[in-house]
Amino acid sequence: MSVTVALNRDHRPRPWKLRLQTRLAICLARTLALFKPYVLRRLLTRLSKGAAPADAAVTTAARDSVLASSLGLHGLRACLPRSLAVAVLCRLRGTWPTWCVGVRTAPPFAAHAWVEAGQEMIGETGGYDSYSRLFTVPPTTPLPPPAQDRTQDRTQNGAQNGAQNGAQTRAPDRRHDQGPDRAADQDRDQG
Repeated sequence: MSVTVALNRDHRPRPWKLRLQTRLAICLARTLALFKPYVLRRLLTRLSKGAAPADAAVTTAARDSVLASSLGLHGLRACLPRSLAVAVLCRLRGTWPTWCVGVRTAPPFAAHAWVEAGQEMIGETGGYDSYSRLFTVPPTTPLPPPAQDRTQDRTQNGAQNGAQNGAQTRAPDRRHDQGPDRAADQDRDQG
């Protein structure tokens, strides 16, 4: 059975940098689609580190750019490279959507890959609960603050620790409080 689909191509001019990033994302996505699922998940988890969570507008714009650049990614069986290309393009622009792989919960059962922003499936038919997620790669926590902030924290912590250590070093040493003659006598008695 075949389905006739009319493709709507966006003819608005896009900046050359966005076109280049989109082509790069599509090439990387087609390569990533060849990996085994557990390797792909590991790679995408590393790729998502340090990226801000993508909102729906950014993810939709990335999806539109990917679909405008490659007619081959419009097909029903192109969901994996399409979703990977959208995720990689978002990452190239500094954000990361939630990348999902799952199956439909209602017949006909079929595997599917898609991207989400928050609880919204981007460019997909059906509701949020119409798919069962097998695994996802959500945005990870942001990277630690820059080195300038850490040096300020170290300085503050160092001052606090120095005060605590200073209090410990001020504690009297009983051996030395007994006077020099008594300390020497104790050393002779022990030796």
